[in-house]
Amino acid sequence: MIAGSSRTAGAWSLAWSVVLTGVVLGPLLRALLPGGGHLLLRDAVSTPRSYLTDSALGLSDSAARAVPQDAVVAVATTVVDGGVLVVGLLALALIAAGWGAAQMTARVLGGASTGPRLVAATVAVWNPYVAERLLQGHWSLLVGYATLPWTVVAAMTLRDRGDLRSAAPLVLCLGIAGLTPTGVLLCAVLAVAVLAAPGGAHRVRRLVVVAVATVIVSLPWLVATAVSGAGTGADPAGVAAFAARAEPGLGTIGALAGLGGIWNADAVPGSRTSLFAVVGTVVLLGLAAAGLPRLRRTASPVVAALLLTGVVSVVLVALAATPIGLDVGRWAAESVPGAGLFRDGQKWVALWMPALALGAGAAVDRPGRGGTRPRLAAVSAVAALLVVLPDLAWGVHGALRPVDYPDGWSSVIERVGPSDALVAVLPTGTFRRFDWSGDAPVLDPAPRLLDADVLGTGDLPVGGTVVRGENTVAGRVEGLLLAGAPASDLAALGVGWILSEKSAGETGNSARTLSGLEPVYTDADLTLYSLADPAPRPRSDRLPAIVAHLLWAAAVLMSAAVAVTGARHTRTR
Repeated sequence: MIAGSSRTAGAWSLAWSVVLTGVVLGPLLRALLPGGGHLLLRDAVSTPRSYLTDSALGLSDSAARAVPQDAVVAVATTVVDGGVLVVGLLALALIAAGWGAAQMTARVLGGASTGPRLVAATVAVWNPYVAERLLQGHWSLLVGYATLPWTVVAAMTLRDRGDLRSAAPLVLCLGIAGLTPTGVLLCAVLAVAVLAAPGGAHRVRRLVVVAVATVIVSLPWLVATAVSGAGTGADPAGVAAFAARAEPGLGTIGALAGLGGIWNADAVPGSRTSLFAVVGTVVLLGLAAAGLPRLRRTASPVVAALLLTGVVSVVLVALAATPIGLDVGRWAAESVPGAGLFRDGQKWVALWMPALALGAGAAVDRPGRGGTRPRLAAVSAVAALLVVLPDLAWGVHGALRPVDYPDGWSSVIERVGPSDALVAVLPTGTFRRFDWSGDAPVLDPAPRLLDADVLGTGDLPVGGTVVRGENTVAGRVEGLLLAGAPASDLAALGVGWILSEKSAGETGNSARTLSGLEPVYTDADLTLYSLADPAPRPRSDRLPAIVAHLLWAAAVLMSAAVAVTGARHTRTR
């Protein structure tokens, strides 16, 4: 009877997570239909097809921030449209976040009923962190975010059993989160916190397992960084530009405690830009605090570990935004290899979500009590969470909508074809404002649309500051274009194509460069030029990067197989 009740509660929490995800993504779900369009919003770029270029493997001069994400998408889009792939993964991530929070709550509380699970699922899906990362276009970060509650469940299993077979679910979580460097580090920190807590079997062994697994699933970006040499230094201007941001009435630490405070004020839902943000934060923290007495009765060291990890993440990110913290960050950016990975401080408060979800679920948990009162408490808690962030609904108030690429892109893709020559783009800069893509700036889709390496400096305009990227070759080419240098100077650097896109941006004296070239394709949106005799480029040594990606994939697939086999064995016992 208890097992049946638990399965029913689990099914309800899964169904509720699906409903919440549908409400959140709303109009974007059209991209799951044939010809339904593609996600193109700020940092999110989905394309019909991507290619396994040097950039996709992290072997360009830019830091390997989208590794192995870009390679996975490039391989997967050989069989499925990229719009369907990216939006499908995003939808699965939000569903998994809600369902995982429900499962985590049930595991920690010893089999919670439906109400606490639904409240925990709502906290995990319906919060400012999700809203802001959706608006910023960080779909792959949300994949890592979604694995956090599952990481807690998997780490608890490893704590209880201690054998290597029971480590498979945790390795799987790390591998899935490893779609981005940030994702795997988030899950690794949370796993260490849970496994290092007092109690459980073979503490040293289980921590070694986490360390080894983290290294293996991190190999794609570790190897790419070592081979390319990019990302070892970062522009110190990015430290202040990407620091966590205060919200009205809350300050920086209050915004972070409420899972808000992203650096980009344009990627914030309207309800968080006024004093209404205080209401939302009070409701969220009040619910979580109301669950502390119930959590205290569990006497679980895991609960203490989750609370400590979450609080420390909020405090450290807040301190990083203070004058002293900014000074330390600027020093690290200049002196510590890879420190640029930590410049977007607010993303690390994802570690606070499991504790908040658990506390909110515990607030409505009434073991042994039936009737309408516990159900009413759960419904009221869910309603309150939804009401205080109303504009998360329907694609974050309509901001998330699929776009259709102009037909001219197909012609440009065909003419460039698989090319060893570099592609330079105009206007210069990393972001575009297309008439057909909406009001928000978007990353130039050319690097993912073309089967060639497209040059981009990685420079990011943030407010009145430009955070410089790492790509030195792109910087030289951009400088030549803006100066109106002869096309032969660009060809000497390996540039074989210049693509001019209709978008606001800086073009300098590039018209002088283009004046001696005949376009091989032109329409109202795009003009493509071919340069004569581009210098051959030295071939990148792809083998280490490919082996690293294969090891990551093997770790994911093998751990998934062992985890599924173990789950089946457990059910048949």
